[in-house]
Amino acid sequence: MNIVAVTSCPTGVAHTYIAAQALEKAFKASGHSIKVETQGAIGIGNKLTSDEISNADFIILTNDVTIEFKNRFEGMEIVKVSVSDIIRKTNLLVKKLDQIYNVRNKK
Repeated sequence: MNIVAVTSCPTGVAHTYIAAQALEKAFKASGHSIKVETQGAIGIGNKLTSDEISNADFIILTNDVTIEFKNRFEGMEIVKVSVSDIIRKTNLLVKKLDQIYNVRNKK
């Protein structure tokens, strides 16, 4: 499974980056590909390319604040998750997306 994500929190400081680390750790540990763009107080980091976005099975967006350049994801499979849920429930998110992916691909 190929995942891209954008994390951002109201202050754009700690939780933006903690959420990114949690996603990377959980999805990579489950054998999935993931790239996380951060939109924090210091600007956009690890910016997603159009190829990465178009090749994604799922796009995870935080919904605590407005994501910049959200129009890049129009027509894509978007999963909205709060920053706190990304940090606290990352493994549940991995399992849920695994199930959806496997049903779609009949695995």
